[in-house]
Amino acid sequence: MTIHHLEKNNSILNKFIAEIRDEGIQKDSMRFRNNISRIGEILSYELSKHLNYSRQEITTCLGTKNINLPSNKIVLCSVLRAGLPLHQGLLNYFDDAESAFISAYRNHPVEGSKSEIIVEYFAAPSLENKTLLLADPMLATGQSLIAVYDAIKKYGNTKEIHLVSVIASTEGIESIKNHFPENTHLWIAAIDDELNDKGYIVPGLGDAGDLAFGSKL
Repeated sequence: MTIHHLEKNNSILNKFIAEIRDEGIQKDSMRFRNNISRIGEILSYELSKHLNYSRQEITTCLGTKNINLPSNKIVLCSVLRAGLPLHQGLLNYFDDAESAFISAYRNHPVEGSKSEIIVEYFAAPSLENKTLLLADPMLATGQSLIAVYDAIKKYGNTKEIHLVSVIASTEGIESIKNHFPENTHLWIAAIDDELNDKGYIVPGLGDAGDLAFGSKL
């Protein structure tokens, strides 16, 4: 797996990451969603440098110009519900991509027991020989992405996979390395070193789904 850690190089991305982490600013759910979307756009731009391109002739009102344009057939799949703002940011750049959605949530069968990831819903176009962008804003333990991929791969052989997240833990990255094809790319804005006993990234930012859409029951 190739890891692309964008925060290693200073850019305007730092400001958006700071705002989604700031417990004062993140209370504004609209701003939180917008910042996640903007981070998705930056990740999209960097990811686009690793796609395939073909030369095409474009006709202007005064002549023609040959331009290299992306040739990948992209399916953008986001994990519900936290992945929706990130999905929108990616879709702003890959606007001709097909969209897919999958649900995944932590379930505790017995209070205090180890959680398991439940995948219940998946809607997607054909994935056969396409470039899959799998988006989930928080890569904590890595178990959600693993469960989601195990469910998705039954529906077609993808040409390549790009994982897109906003914040990851080092433990989560290590846990997914051996569960995806070797040529998989991970695009990550920021990496934190710790997980707490509930599996949340520390310092992280909290529950991305709740911050974007309100607390769930």
